[in-house]
Amino acid sequence: MERRQDIVLGVVFAALGLFAAVKAAAYAGASGTYPMVLGLALSGFGILVAGKAVLRGKPEPRPLTLHAGRVAITVAIGAVYLALVPVLGFYTGSALVVLALPLALGFRQPVFLALTTAVFIAIVWVVFSIVLEKPLPAEFWQTF
Repeated sequence: MERRQDIVLGVVFAALGLFAAVKAAAYAGASGTYPMVLGLALSGFGILVAGKAVLRGKPEPRPLTLHAGRVAITVAIGAVYLALVPVLGFYTGSALVVLALPLALGFRQPVFLALTTAVFIAIVWVVFSIVLEKPLPAEFWQTF
């Protein structure tokens, strides 16, 4: 772990999480609870990264990424995902990205891909539709 990079990254994430938590706390009613908890978690993990770097970090620099091609693939698929969600809907777009990203990065276990996709979509549906009662972008077949 390179000390300087991780301290800066940890502080940035801690500040971003704290900012998100403060903004979410201003939401009316219970609608701010979930984003506030996520912001506080992000802030806490940022503090852990920075603290670990201070205590055990090494002064040698390291490259930002070891696999620039994989980073580029991930960013490209993320951009396509953001463009597809308004068109296809959240669940369809998310299912496609949960299938496509591992395949693009070389994972070749179809049973695990299908199972992971089903579990992910089920968890998202339970959290947003049942627990939080928050609508997500409608699926493309619901607009007909």
